[in-house]
Amino acid sequence: MQQVGNVVQYILNMGASVMLPIMIFIIALIFRVKPAKALRSALTIGIGMVGINLVINLLTTNIGPAAKAMVKRFGFHLTIVDVGWPSAAAGAWAQPISSILIPILLVVNIILIMLKVTKTLDIDIWNYWHMVAAGSVAYIVTKSWAFSIISAILYMIFCLIIADKTAKSVQDFYGLEGISFPTGSSDAFGLIGIPIAWVVAHTPGLKNLHADSETIQQKFGIFGEPMMMGIIIGAAIGALGGYDVAGILKLGINMGAVMMLMPRMVKLLMEGLIPISESARDVLTKRYGADREIYLGMDAALSTGAPATLATGLLLVPITLFIAVILPGNRVLPFGDLATIPFYVSLIVASRKGNIIHSVIAGAIVITLALLMATDFASVHTAMLQGVVQIPAGSTQVSSLDMGGNFLNWILLKLADLWNAVF
Repeated sequence: MQQVGNVVQYILNMGASVMLPIMIFIIALIFRVKPAKALRSALTIGIGMVGINLVINLLTTNIGPAAKAMVKRFGFHLTIVDVGWPSAAAGAWAQPISSILIPILLVVNIILIMLKVTKTLDIDIWNYWHMVAAGSVAYIVTKSWAFSIISAILYMIFCLIIADKTAKSVQDFYGLEGISFPTGSSDAFGLIGIPIAWVVAHTPGLKNLHADSETIQQKFGIFGEPMMMGIIIGAAIGALGGYDVAGILKLGINMGAVMMLMPRMVKLLMEGLIPISESARDVLTKRYGADREIYLGMDAALSTGAPATLATGLLLVPITLFIAVILPGNRVLPFGDLATIPFYVSLIVASRKGNIIHSVIAGAIVITLALLMATDFASVHTAMLQGVVQIPAGSTQVSSLDMGGNFLNWILLKLADLWNAVF
């Protein structure tokens, strides 16, 4: 068992930019792509992922301090701090159950594809941490290895089903042929957010409100271009944070850079994915008939190539802080996960075909529910992070929007409580 854990940990420590090309190369060979072409595609995807991570880092390192400045400026006082998904992932990997879950989940995914339960082959191994976190929470609450493994598998099944159901909208809106998003946080937020967005889109007074990046650009010219949208939204966030003129302009330019660079990084990654996707389709068609298809499960970070997704996420940053302060029953101070809100709304935006107004309204409602779930989740979340991260000064507990505010995690937490009550 220890040897398996060491191998898994060694692979994970290489990071997504190395793990992903290795996985892609192996899968490409399985789908009969020539070795040279498979290697080129794998390396292109790895380099594309490096580019995406660089742009995401630009986003997080700028939005984080701006959010902190807003918190300080407006004097928000909430006792549970959102420590963000990296801390949650570290806490999940630190649990004794984590080392065996990755190989189990990989095998389960392959079996589900063979049984035609799912069409998604989740090759984004790093983001398996969401499933591992579900298993880790179950272990902390119940101390049962069996229930922990069952919880992780259930979480994966939920994600694969949601990824399958949303694959067409993801492919059509984001232009990601053959791709689906089995990313745990995106799927959990989408599970609630998509029906809410549908209601918003059919509500009198709201249904006729429409603003996507294309119509904004048509109406406002240069000021409607994705780059300018990023600059304007970034500058507004800087102003809310009390930045001086230089700080406001710097944040605006950086957010404009994110809006401009991200689509280019996603396009580069897709150059590597398309040959493999086409080869997989050809192999499956020959073997199983034209109706058999498979989706490559990738990180929802690819969705940030769409200006509407980034714009929706950035607009929700100050809205989330405002909701947190006025929401009765909430004790979570959003912070660590504010920069990753674009990932959470990716399926919502796709379902509304890029309508930013409907997506922001639906996103705000989902985040309201997420804050309440994260508050309820705080004691277990804090227990999972004991000895892994330091609890911030002035707070009594920690939580996160990504894990604590995740509907799938919250449901499994309640099932764990029920397991304890029964057994």
